[in-house]
Amino acid sequence: MEKKLLLISRGSTFMVDAISSNLRDAGFTVKKCEPAIKEIAENTKDIDIILFYLGDYLDDVKEDIVYLKDICIEKEISLSVIGDGSEVNVLRQTIAEGQIANVFSRPLDIKNLVSVMENVAQGREAQSLKKNILLVDDDASFLKMVKDWLSDDYRVTIVSSGMQAITYIAKSRPDLILLDYEMPVTSGPQVLEMIRSEVGTSNLPVFFLTGKGDKESVTKVLSLKPEGYILKSAGKNELVSQIKDYFERYKSV
Repeated sequence: MEKKLLLISRGSTFMVDAISSNLRDAGFTVKKCEPAIKEIAENTKDIDIILFYLGDYLDDVKEDIVYLKDICIEKEISLSVIGDGSEVNVLRQTIAEGQIANVFSRPLDIKNLVSVMENVAQGREAQSLKKNILLVDDDASFLKMVKDWLSDDYRVTIVSSGMQAITYIAKSRPDLILLDYEMPVTSGPQVLEMIRSEVGTSNLPVFFLTGKGDKESVTKVLSLKPEGYILKSAGKNELVSQIKDYFERYKSV
């Protein structure tokens, strides 16, 4: 599998050139572009790894960062960043912690960076063989926790709103959707209704994630006929078990 990487930075500096050179020496095909929507769009057509070199310009490219976040979710691109603490904090105002694979601090250890990127490339190849789960929840800490629980066995894509989920599903086909029942703006039931209303997505399997375990709430969830539901309080073992059981039941489908 060819190792392809997009290096995003504002301008070309000695350090950016050194990073690019070392990655090429390690067998990567490296593209470079500015942090601008048009350039990102043109350079992510066949890329599944992005390395973003941050700087004090981040406040000037807020819309471009939103686009970067969305394209990484849509195309399941692994995003790693290089920057100091303040720059990373600015970035995390737009891109959730769980959506950033690696953070490299400055002063930069290029040898370590190359080694980690090689591991990312190897992991991407292995990930492509795993079942893909789309995890939808407006709670960033919950997203990160559940992704950590599942990432050893599944390819997990996370989004933080119902409309991001619909956008992703329009272009990708997850093997299972874990959908938060209660979300602002577009709720879990509304997302499920949209999924079921389209011919191309109507048979996508959906498990609701719900924080309420009382009989009335569970009955309301089940009335929407998802493939299953999981209580958020169930914990790691129960969640992993239910997902494993689902794929075991339908592995021949």
